Amino acid sequence: MNADPTLLGTVEDVSGASIRIKLGQGTVSGLSFIEGQSYRIGQVGGFIRIPLGFVNLYGVISQVGASAVPERLAEIEQHGNRWMTVQLVGEGHPATGFDRGISQFPTVGDAAHLVTEHDLRTIYGRPQDPRFVQVGRLASTSSIPALVEIDKLVTRHSAVVGTTGSGKSTTVAGILTALSESSLYPSARILVIDIHGEYGRALSDRAAVFRINPDKSRGERALHIPYWAMTLDELLPVTLGGIENIGDRGFVIDRITELKTRALKQWPRAGVTIDDMSVDSPVPFSIHQLWFDLHCEMRATHFERPGAPQSRQTWAMEKDGTGKAIQAGDVMKAIAPRFSPPKDNKGDDEKIRLSRSNLGISRNADALGSKLRDTRFDFLLRPGPYLPNEEGKTERDLDDLLSEWLGDIRPISILDLSGIPPAIQSEVVGSVLRLVYDALFWARNLPEGGRERPILIVLEEAHAYLDEKQIASVAVRKIAKEGRKYGIGMMLVSQRPAEIDQTILSQCGTIFAMRLSNSVDRSHIKGAASDNLDGLFAMLPVLRTGEAIIVGEAVNLPIRTLIDRPSSRRRPDSTDPKVVVPGSEEDGYESPGGWNQPRDPSDYAEAVELWRRQDPRSRRVLQEVEQTGDVAAKEGEPK
Repeated sequence: MNADPTLLGTVEDVSGASIRIKLGQGTVSGLSFIEGQSYRIGQVGGFIRIPLGFVNLYGVISQVGASAVPERLAEIEQHGNRWMTVQLVGEGHPATGFDRGISQFPTVGDAAHLVTEHDLRTIYGRPQDPRFVQVGRLASTSSIPALVEIDKLVTRHSAVVGTTGSGKSTTVAGILTALSESSLYPSARILVIDIHGEYGRALSDRAAVFRINPDKSRGERALHIPYWAMTLDELLPVTLGGIENIGDRGFVIDRITELKTRALKQWPRAGVTIDDMSVDSPVPFSIHQLWFDLHCEMRATHFERPGAPQSRQTWAMEKDGTGKAIQAGDVMKAIAPRFSPPKDNKGDDEKIRLSRSNLGISRNADALGSKLRDTRFDFLLRPGPYLPNEEGKTERDLDDLLSEWLGDIRPISILDLSGIPPAIQSEVVGSVLRLVYDALFWARNLPEGGRERPILIVLEEAHAYLDEKQIASVAVRKIAKEGRKYGIGMMLVSQRPAEIDQTILSQCGTIFAMRLSNSVDRSHIKGAASDNLDGLFAMLPVLRTGEAIIVGEAVNLPIRTLIDRPSSRRRPDSTDPKVVVPGSEEDGYESPGGWNQPRDPSDYAEAVELWRRQDPRSRRVLQEVEQTGDVAAKEGEPK
């Protein structure tokens, strides 16, 4: 037997950061007890320590058994099951502590030891350091907290990935709860892009929630995204659509610039002048006036008056019997005027001609008019106090919008995009992210900028709008590549990492990998991870719910972690419903439903009412809130 119970074997092969260890004859496989603690010998994902003088090298076991035998020894090795492949990841110094990276390599014959709880505390044991936040506990040693470094988690970007039901949303809610603890981080700033409306309830006490159809009884606010703050490339796809003809596109650019110039003359804005303004400058203008002008440019009919220019004064309006225009049009209501049909009969004293415009975007203009009248687009095209009138005047400016989103007294702002038409989801997300990035980029030397007060942007269900062909990817790529320098970090949350632009995923310095069954998704995660840990990632299909492998810059060593579950009131609205509910009413168990429970009378009239109201809370719950102010009823929870 070994005199040192932690001794496992010796280094027999070194290939860069990958080494192979042969277990000693006295090493007992299975369970070992050291100083009263039990340890599993040779577990994939376990840690190895190799002393080199005053320095300890640390590595992670990635292979165990015959597959770990060097190829040249595979045929002659009698005990091929007593080998391990280890990936070196860092080293510990007595003076400086643990550092990632390797400054020296082991040699053949160096002893390899089991990493004990004392060693792990040396690496991870800083629970009182405000630079670290606890996200769970080590799966191998539950007494040791799993800590991540906040600086690198935020500014070096991160990703939380896993199949549906693996615990992603609960993990994210737990991380955000820890990062927004007011006693530790009173100036935390987190922006959540929530396309399914899952996090409002979980973080209601520390988040400002913005929704298209806000529930004011729950403190929610209206979500407004001013269209005039979008760039031309962002605005056209959600308004006029694609314009292929260069001449048509140029006309639209000139018209928008003209409307912005007119508005800027009447309502000057600090920081921009007419001379340096462009079509992309965030200056208010009336898109309703743009639509009206485009419609009339192409659809208006005119009285023919030789030598007279085609203008509004020559419009041939359709009139009733009294000579009054039947419909003169309404710019702000997006109601088109009715023009008389063309008339060119020989006997007529007055001839009516169609517009002489060469524009070929009549269908685009009609589509814009339809959107202006569609209430689903009001959050964007009629953005409340940010809606310009016909002259371009608004009640509020972008500083108010940024103060709401980024400067609220609460540390988290949730933009609930669940009511946005799916067809423009990527464009809206891209516009929001680009707007936030630009504001913080140019304010980088101010207290409101990201350098003095960094921001974490959480992108829920990122695969839905971040493939390489979608507009949102442009903004996110910019944040991924350059955000670190300006204090703008992001956290991607996805169940299909293979559908995310690989350029974006590769910039995530820390990865929380939960259960992933799809081999393509796993290969993308392995390719994006900073550590070569094939054996560790091979465990992803068998991870338990709520268990994650955390690798990357925010952790000293790759760790297998059981994520701390937040309380029931802090869990996102994404839990699985129970098909069969244990217990019964006879046992004193109040069941919310289930196939094995007595069937309640159906009331689909109320179901349709909730559908139309876009609010899942029933009349009974709303009445309880009004009568008793019951918080549990207000949140839709059982008492």
